[in-house]
Amino acid sequence: MAKKKHAKPHEEENGEAWLLPYSDLMTLLLALFIALFAISQTDQKKMSELAQAFTAAFNMGGPSFFDKAGPNVGRRAETPSDEDLGNSAYFAENKQLEEIQKKMQEYIEENHLEDQLSTEMAEEGLMIRIKERALFPSGSAQLVGQAQSIVPVVAGMLASLPERVVISGHTDNVPISTAQYPSNWELSASRAMNLMKAVLAAEKSLNPARFSAIGYSEYRPIADNKTDAGRQQNRRVEIFIARNYRFNPNEAPGGKQGANADTGAANAPAANSGPATPSTNGAAGSNMATTSM
Repeated sequence: MAKKKHAKPHEEENGEAWLLPYSDLMTLLLALFIALFAISQTDQKKMSELAQAFTAAFNMGGPSFFDKAGPNVGRRAETPSDEDLGNSAYFAENKQLEEIQKKMQEYIEENHLEDQLSTEMAEEGLMIRIKERALFPSGSAQLVGQAQSIVPVVAGMLASLPERVVISGHTDNVPISTAQYPSNWELSASRAMNLMKAVLAAEKSLNPARFSAIGYSEYRPIADNKTDAGRQQNRRVEIFIARNYRFNPNEAPGGKQGANADTGAANAPAANSGPATPSTNGAAGSNMATTSM
């Protein structure tokens, strides 16, 4: 009886068995790379392409998760431009100072004080100038006259500002020598100090740490002392609201919000345009008498 021959396994068939898992692996890798690419470039078009790619790769039918994406999918968040971020703090502060200047000018015009009060916006901050006769008798630091009406108005405006405030006293070049004021140094410093105290007393919400008083004597004239009109202009007190920020035209995109303005003497206005912002250590410099709270 003849023996049956057993058929040998087909070697070629066994050798091709790896193709099926390999093709599945390649399909999964393709889907992974498509997903990674789409995540890095997310928008509505890419989300649609991603949905189609997954559907094709896995041969799925029917609606997919990506067909039900919410309205915010692929939408870029609205962010301020680099230009807006660069000096936003400066512009906000500048707007606030301009509003104070406008209110002060309205008060001056309504009360016909143009010949006694004035305002000036400078790079370093806002200046309010008050002539001597509006607040003090000649040769005295005692507040009289219109001080009772002017001081509360100024104090109320300063209450809305966070900036440092420097009150400076100035005289003409006519010497003074009394028991109370041996020189113009004492007179100018006393006037600044008395005005500062009156402002703080008029508005209790003001922080004394923000305030400094300084006397410049005759050494910061804004007019010629050779004429009576010039000397009248030089006899004054100034309320200087120092900026916290400076405009930085060269600021790199994405940088800090404005350049922080040091309120020290190094960043003070020029000698003929307004007072330097003094240090608050109470020391008297060689050309100024300083008092701080």
